Amino acid sequence: RRRGAGSGIKARQSCAFIENHMAVRARAADTHEGEITLNAELIAVGTEILLGDIVNTDAQLISQGLSELGINVFYQTVVGDNPARLERVVREAKDRADIIITTGGLGPTLDDLTKETLATVFGKKMALHQPSLDRLTEFFNKIGREMTKNNEKQAWLPEGCTVFTNLWGTAPGCAFEADGKHVLMLPGPPRECNPMWKECAMPYLYKLAGGCIVSRNIRVFGLGESNMENILHDMMEKSANPTIAPYARTSECFARVTAKADTPAECEKMLDPVVDEILKLLGDDVYGVDVDSLEQVVGDGLRERKLTLAVAESCTGGLLSKRLTDIPGASDYYLGGVCSYSNSVKEKVLGVKKETLDTVGAVSPETAEQMAVGVANALGSDIGVGITGIAGPGGGTEDKPTGLVYISVWYDGKFFTRKMQSSLGRDRVRMQAASTALDLIRRHIF
Repeated sequence: RRRGAGSGIKARQSCAFIENHMAVRARAADTHEGEITLNAELIAVGTEILLGDIVNTDAQLISQGLSELGINVFYQTVVGDNPARLERVVREAKDRADIIITTGGLGPTLDDLTKETLATVFGKKMALHQPSLDRLTEFFNKIGREMTKNNEKQAWLPEGCTVFTNLWGTAPGCAFEADGKHVLMLPGPPRECNPMWKECAMPYLYKLAGGCIVSRNIRVFGLGESNMENILHDMMEKSANPTIAPYARTSECFARVTAKADTPAECEKMLDPVVDEILKLLGDDVYGVDVDSLEQVVGDGLRERKLTLAVAESCTGGLLSKRLTDIPGASDYYLGGVCSYSNSVKEKVLGVKKETLDTVGAVSPETAEQMAVGVANALGSDIGVGITGIAGPGGGTEDKPTGLVYISVWYDGKFFTRKMQSSLGRDRVRMQAASTALDLIRRHIF
């Protein structure tokens, strides 16, 4: 099987069986021939989200996690810090969802009323959770601040709930079951919600997943989502289990293949032939299965081959260097970079010929190639990368429009050069150019 360099296939698994949920089983059996299909509704609580002061990244994280568990998300709602409106939203969710997940409104202030409102809707009493109060007291003692009386509010939770200890903040999360529904409440700040979702909420939901679910992500660069879907169309139409779903990301896309069965081994057996067929269909545009990123794959490949890399960037302004050094241990293969934004730096530091700059210009395949070999010579690396272009929004001409970029990789006396043209804005141009450089290394050197 084709894999990302240095990476094994890591199947993300969630395996457990439903206990004491006969009502859910019966409901699912009516429409899915006994297969258990749960649906969740997400409710974000916070006026600051409605005002646009912050972006609701919690919903994206949770939706992705629920997808991995095989739990559908049919509705997402944002509601302000108003108990009457929140109660209406919760009652609507109660009528149409098996699982309700809220984020926000768990803090110490008067407008933090999520717990109290959900307790009211589901007929739960509030009770003091002494371990949470003790943790709060210890926290304030540790930072040398007086704990005001309103902070105790965070330790009052619906009676009989499962408490999610907040190791990343002060407000605990919680979960309970009532009226045949599962209710989970998580803090709003992403630095707290993200780890609590992964460490506390997802394990809580595993038991609702209905058997085992195993997914593999086939990562692709060089094909658009629509092209990839067109290639996989017949497979997607015929495949019910495993399912195949295409997704787009910035400058790349991936296909997620998900199998459901009683055991992980059965899921793996079902996945293997489907993944193999997709790899054959997509060919070299696949850069890995269950790998994190292009920069991770390239980094693993360089380390495995004991090769070093240096980069010269103009329009990307150091973005490629940033992505490479985001990976821990990048010093094993990355020597450094030159941000050669001006022609004088290209000429004096990288050795780009003045004649080249005067005749074909800075944005040209010749300049990109001379930048690539120049930075390799200057820093003593095995591989050199040169990127030069017009990221926009201005600066383009009829001959050299905005979004035109040339990327070149030099290795073992050879150049691998590609012309790129994009009209999707400055950030996308820069990201795509950096990804193209990584992809050239992957395709031609590994």
